[in-house]
Amino acid sequence: MNITWDAGKYTEDFSFVHRYGNDVAELLDCGAGSTVLDLGCGNGALTKRLQEKGFLVTGMDASPEFLAMAKETYPELSFIQADAVSFSLEEPVDAVFSNAVFHWIEKEKQAAMLECVGRALREKGQFVFEMGGAGNNVRIHGELEKAFAEYGYSYKMPFYFPSIGEYASMVEEAGLQVRYAVLFERPTELKGDGGMRDWIDMFVRTPFEAVSAPEHREAIKSRAVEALRPVLYKDGKWYADYVRLRMKAYKR
Repeated sequence: MNITWDAGKYTEDFSFVHRYGNDVAELLDCGAGSTVLDLGCGNGALTKRLQEKGFLVTGMDASPEFLAMAKETYPELSFIQADAVSFSLEEPVDAVFSNAVFHWIEKEKQAAMLECVGRALREKGQFVFEMGGAGNNVRIHGELEKAFAEYGYSYKMPFYFPSIGEYASMVEEAGLQVRYAVLFERPTELKGDGGMRDWIDMFVRTPFEAVSAPEHREAIKSRAVEALRPVLYKDGKWYADYVRLRMKAYKR
């Protein structure tokens, strides 16, 4: 999925993405001095966190906007531009880490991505990640789908949210052994009274490419936001109905 990111707004308004990633990083136990690839590093905030934990870390992302910010913010770290579904490393690493990235990759490209991960790991290397799982943002996407239909459009789900069983099988087919897996709800507070609208603007872009009339785009977003207000706006705050899939696997 190719998206031109507003890296500054993402960092300012959606910092919860990398903050929650700190918990995922705790699953890495390969020891200080181990080499780690931060796959889909974004603005580099978690890459820096991994370095602070004592790892020799390299950040990788396909977005030039994010990489420019990461290099400017953390010039002491190493960052490279590459696509998660086709990357290769000169030397294998002790661990591949990823947070909030894999659900952006189309289902049919997941196997290729996991094969790249497998090749990038040393024997017994660790693969630790979190992504959107089955049921993630089901209310948000459901109301968007209804609003699209009201204006005569079809809503195409832009993400891949697998169950534990489905994704664990794919990971193991890539030559990795799953040792830990959990699917859990994590309602996530959004910033400001316009938080839901901002979230849709930032994260749900490709479905709106099919909406030809600009006025329809705005109406659809407004319709969805108001329909979500009774269930996701609580005590003056917006929440996104996140469900996360977290796993740890080892290369056989």
